[in-house]
Amino acid sequence: MSTAVIFDFDGVLIDSEGLQYKSYLEVLARYGVWVSLEEYCEHWIAAGCGPEHAVEKYGLPITPEELRELKSPVYHQILRSEVTLMPGVVAALGRIALAFPLGLATNSNRADVGYAMEHFDLARHFAVVVTRDDYERAKPEPDAFVTAAARLAVPPERCVIVEDAYKGIVAAKRAGAKVVAVPNDYTRTNDFSSADVVLNGLEGLDVELIEQLVGPTSGGDAVRGREELP
Repeated sequence: MSTAVIFDFDGVLIDSEGLQYKSYLEVLARYGVWVSLEEYCEHWIAAGCGPEHAVEKYGLPITPEELRELKSPVYHQILRSEVTLMPGVVAALGRIALAFPLGLATNSNRADVGYAMEHFDLARHFAVVVTRDDYERAKPEPDAFVTAAARLAVPPERCVIVEDAYKGIVAAKRAGAKVVAVPNDYTRTNDFSSADVVLNGLEGLDVELIEQLVGPTSGGDAVRGREELP
């Protein structure tokens, strides 16, 4: 049976979580609001409802969607001047793409994803790229991953999804896929208990692990000892 690997984008391929935070701080400062990193990690990254949280908590005179729209051009500019790759990305994509078709599924928009993919020459590794423009409901709903699996013509249960945050893991599980969590400095306090395996970095992602996860006798318990976070 066919197998595919689907990668999240922010915090997995590009080191952008800090840039997202910086962008929101710049916009919120216009309203006299400052959000701590701890608060941002909890409500924006883990829960995925940061704008809703900020509008309600701080009584902002705008809607959550308007806050997202104000942040978008700020992030757009910061991304182009400061973005870097996460450690181990190029090597991981190279070895995994030799064995499986790769997809990308992200809550980020097409313009920002397209810039980074071209800037770092990542597009050549991917058969499918799904951005926020391509599906209805954002993570933690499963739409992004279901869409990517359909375009890859691989059932979700034969897909392994690489994620860095709780909301992405929830989305992947709702899609029916296996999940490899690769936490970063902004997501290490997230709940990764539902991931099939948790790695310290992309260096631990290899063909053998993927085959174990989707094989007939695979499961999270069989591979959880591979490079698990403490």
